[in-house]
Amino acid sequence: MAVVASAITVAACSPNDPPGGEGRLSIATGGSGGVYQVYGAGLAEVMSEDLPDSPTTAETTSASVDNLLLVANGDSDVAFTLADTAIDAVNGDESFDRKEPLLALGTLYPNITQVVVKADSGIKSITDLKGKTVSVGSPNSGTEVIALRLFEAAGLDPDEDLSKRGLGVGESAQAIRDGSIDAFFWSGGVPTAAVVDLATTDKIRILPVDEYLPALRKRYGEAYQEAEIEDGAYTGVGASKTIGVPNLLMVNKGMSDDLAFEITKALYDNKDRLTEIVPAAKGLDPKKGQKVVEPVQLHPGARRYYAEGSG
Repeated sequence: MAVVASAITVAACSPNDPPGGEGRLSIATGGSGGVYQVYGAGLAEVMSEDLPDSPTTAETTSASVDNLLLVANGDSDVAFTLADTAIDAVNGDESFDRKEPLLALGTLYPNITQVVVKADSGIKSITDLKGKTVSVGSPNSGTEVIALRLFEAAGLDPDEDLSKRGLGVGESAQAIRDGSIDAFFWSGGVPTAAVVDLATTDKIRILPVDEYLPALRKRYGEAYQEAEIEDGAYTGVGASKTIGVPNLLMVNKGMSDDLAFEITKALYDNKDRLTEIVPAAKGLDPKKGQKVVEPVQLHPGARRYYAEGSG
């Protein structure tokens, strides 16, 4: 993992090298300690080998919202994102001022909402966070989106009822360890490395949030799904019912069909290798991958792969 992670750089396409051009490709991933970052670095490595004319690097970003804006504006080529944020982007809602020109290569794995507190904190529900200091995730991240929506569903105003911080998962884990925050939100794969590390040094609890699923689905659609963190997924942490959101791989609709096909093919052809890098890749399955949450649509090149290339 360390070898792959070293491939992560902050890189983007130049104005003269649009997404899908003949130069270097870039993948917008996420912050330090998150699954997107490691997954993206692995994907960049296999794409560089399978698409030798398009060497690829992975970018460290704030994740979903930023990633989609980077791809929509032509500054990156491929984006990891949560499905709820992708829906906002194609509809021109919430953080997006217009309907962004984005299409999906496929669904990857579900992100699991994780609200982490110290086990001895006395915090047992979202409403107990009133008056506390809470990290809601990096600004313009998918974690921030779902955190703010959960507060809304719970009847809390994040600007009035608590002290809000905007930290990535790695920073959040350190902040709760040193006592500068009381809780943090994280939307990512299970296990997430930063939370694994935290659970080995501190006793933690993950709050149940499944009671808010009906309200989220009613207002924002079916991107939100039932999920459960299994007992022992993190050392000393019991099972917790929570909310899952599919992760998508997105590109600009202007990407050529052939390039979209080849990137999708590289993803699935290298499932075993990617799984060695990041366990979340174990769930790669073309039958599931071609199912995206409407109104998000598949890129024609990806659709051709699912019809022909997957066998």
